[in-house]
Amino acid sequence: MNPQAEVTLDNCDREPIHIPGATQDHGALLAFTDDGRLAWASGNAAEFLGARLPELGAPVDPAMLDGQLREALASLAEGMAGISYQHEVKRGDATFDLIAHHNGTLRIAEFERRERHDLDLGAFAIMAHRSLGLLRQQRGLQGLLEVAVQELRALTGFDRVMAYRFRHDASGDVVAESRRDDLEPFLNRRYPAGDIPAQARRLYVVNTLRLIADVGSRPVPLAGVGGQGPLDMSYCALRSVSPIHIEYLSNMGVAASMSVSIVVGGQLWGMLACHHMEPRQVPYAVRMACDVLAQLLANNVQSLLASEHAQHMAVATSLRARVIEQTLHAEDALQALGPFAGELATTFGAQGVVIAENGHTVAEGATPAQAQALVKWLDGLEPSGMREGLWSTTTLTGLPADLAACLSHWCGILALRIDDLGGGWLVLLRREQIETIAWGGRPEKNYVNGPLGPRLTPRGSFDVWKETVRGMAVPWTRSELEMAGALRDELARAANVRHAELGRARNQMLAVLGHDLRNPLQTIAMAAHVLERGEDSAKLGQRITRSSTRMERLISQVLDMSRLQSGLGLGVKRQPVDMVHLVEEAVQEATMAHPGTRFELQLPQALVVQADGDRLMQLMDNLVGNARQHGAPDAPLVIRLRREGNKAIVQVANTAAPIPPDVAGTLFTPYKRSSLGNERNRGGLGLGLHIAREIALAHGGSLSYAYEDPLVVFTLELPGAVLG
Repeated sequence: MNPQAEVTLDNCDREPIHIPGATQDHGALLAFTDDGRLAWASGNAAEFLGARLPELGAPVDPAMLDGQLREALASLAEGMAGISYQHEVKRGDATFDLIAHHNGTLRIAEFERRERHDLDLGAFAIMAHRSLGLLRQQRGLQGLLEVAVQELRALTGFDRVMAYRFRHDASGDVVAESRRDDLEPFLNRRYPAGDIPAQARRLYVVNTLRLIADVGSRPVPLAGVGGQGPLDMSYCALRSVSPIHIEYLSNMGVAASMSVSIVVGGQLWGMLACHHMEPRQVPYAVRMACDVLAQLLANNVQSLLASEHAQHMAVATSLRARVIEQTLHAEDALQALGPFAGELATTFGAQGVVIAENGHTVAEGATPAQAQALVKWLDGLEPSGMREGLWSTTTLTGLPADLAACLSHWCGILALRIDDLGGGWLVLLRREQIETIAWGGRPEKNYVNGPLGPRLTPRGSFDVWKETVRGMAVPWTRSELEMAGALRDELARAANVRHAELGRARNQMLAVLGHDLRNPLQTIAMAAHVLERGEDSAKLGQRITRSSTRMERLISQVLDMSRLQSGLGLGVKRQPVDMVHLVEEAVQEATMAHPGTRFELQLPQALVVQADGDRLMQLMDNLVGNARQHGAPDAPLVIRLRREGNKAIVQVANTAAPIPPDVAGTLFTPYKRSSLGNERNRGGLGLGLHIAREIALAHGGSLSYAYEDPLVVFTLELPGAVLG
């Protein structure tokens, strides 16, 4: 961009502010070549210094320069760009601060007049020492920033001093403030990145202190030798100010400002921003003390951030260890990760969590519909679309339109494929950034608007910024992605261990199934052979019926497990079902099959629910069969049915000792070795309770175990199912 071109809101982010071609009027500037020729001079230099200057491009007469100035210029070694040296220079009755530096091409001397009342060096040294001591005593980030703004205001006398912390997108928050009592507070306000453009942020890193002594002053043009490029003023204290920034400050009623950079790890982490309602020239010595204070502040901030990061990683490591321990002992990812959903969200800075496995999802923050739609889309992702089992985004752009509409404000997604074989997912969600901002951008004061309009006020610029970040979430940090990768790898290894265990148990279970099917098949074959010889058909028919029913039960369980493990689910078909009739039918079948079984029923007159009757009958058969096999032979089985609000509650209980905790933890787990060869259920595969719970989940309900002395109780809850 041409430095002479008009600066507007459309091009201000490209304004070359390091070569403005002018200085502020509270000082004068001279620039010399290394061979002693005058290359640049501010238009006010001769009058400001009370000296006759040589022609531009001409050698400087050594007699014209006093010894102090010659010494200052000689101290600038070529190549030491940006290193400033301060000298006290006297010319007649005037005393100047001479600030000299080398910009890589030229030796630049800037002069600021020092007033007699500017500085009581003794008192100032005591104040500065006290400020540094107070900073060293702080052990927390907020305390550091609050002390910094208080001490900077005491040192400089500004009406307002703010600590400003940048965010990932270069917007920032006022996190600490010291101000005159009659000024409106700016604490906790968010300011968009455009208020401090990128090129200004770069300059704040290389030149860490910036003073605008009088917002209303006119810039002083620079004159230079023809044929050379513009003067690079990146390190100059007197560099003039962008007209856009002048209008911004003027609209706020600010007459003077100073900013001191907080540079952490080579990056602009924040700033100490000072405002004054009248012009204010801060002596160079005071400014340098403020710069030293900011450097100490930056060092302490860096130490605290490193400590916070280490603590965060330690918390994440501890959480990961506990999650993996639970995963290795739980029957599935939902049971393992569900209790940690809140901790996972906190650790990763998320507001929502989705856990999915084998067609089941659990969501916190997000709705079930959002969770299911997202998991369905993630299941269709090609492995090449992920990076080491992770997929992340901070915007809905690029997602299918129907999915984006369903997700609504959930724009930040970090998905971990926690089971490469089973397709399980742990998904962390962040809301749209605009919804998470606590910016106090409702200033009661109506700011003045300049020629370029209301955008050049904090509120106006923030309104514009809001529109640019719609549909975007706060990005996932490198640390968060590293933590997610480590957690994902551990969960995937745990899933592989579980798959290996299930594989061994499944092979053994299939062997048992083959053996158990052989017996009823032999029975049926023998019965058929006997029937051919015309013997008692009634008894043989009963034997065939019992054998075929046993075969059907075994095969049905295997087929159901196959559907569950393939992610197809059990496929419930809801219709009105009278639970009282269903329970009575289950009891009747159990009594016919096992005539000695006694029941104690606690049933209402009727209880109609919206459910799949066949699946609920399958569930009841499993619960009743389980209770009969494990209950005391001389005690009745207890079945209770009741309504709680719009929820149906079914309880099946048998008299027995409490189930040991290690066994209770795997009651609903399929393929348990302990189920094989069970003396109380020799013909079972150990899948009944697992399938029963899956039927309950398919209805949106739950199946749980509890002990009510002397009863072992299994409770089925069907929420929202009761009709009428």
